[in-house]
Amino acid sequence: MGTDALLDQKSFLAGERWVVALLGAVAALVALALFFGWEKSPLSGKLQPEQHVERKVKDELDRRFRDGVALLQAKHYDQALTAFHRVQQLNPQMPEAHVNAGFALLGMGQYKAAADFFDSATTLRPDQMNAYYGLGAALQEMGDKYGALQAMETYLHRSPPNDPFRRKAESAIWELREELAKERPPVQTEQVPHRRSKEADSKP
Repeated sequence: MGTDALLDQKSFLAGERWVVALLGAVAALVALALFFGWEKSPLSGKLQPEQHVERKVKDELDRRFRDGVALLQAKHYDQALTAFHRVQQLNPQMPEAHVNAGFALLGMGQYKAAADFFDSATTLRPDQMNAYYGLGAALQEMGDKYGALQAMETYLHRSPPNDPFRRKAESAIWELREELAKERPPVQTEQVPHRRSKEADSKP
């Protein structure tokens, strides 16, 4: 075999090794991409596994919340409560889910549980105004008139003028104040004994 043939063969073998190395590098990159998940991009058009899970959770959360609101408006309180419980499982820090669960329980007559949900909503978000109204309504049903009055007044002072619960809150506050005024004991005044004057005593 001539020198030129040997050189050609060596060049071919070197080129083949370069191709094999390149293919190995590409295979390693593909394996890493499959392991970590593709970034969403114009080239891949796919989501990472974590992003895919988050998207599914968000879609279910939105759907369950919409269903719960519709059921609450239709006064299907037990089914609405089930929907909002699922929303809380998906996102425990969502104050709107706590508020609506409270209103569902309020409709079911479970006032103590409703008050707990309204209270947790205000803890999560202190400016969750409808939670104060719901808390006042629940406490009023439980007979806690002072607590109900405080919650309703808090709602009334902080809520915007066009809030849908304002008129009901104003009516509830007026009613609570009237009831509390009737329950207050009358003020006791010291009775001074009447004394007749000496002139009156001297008259026959």
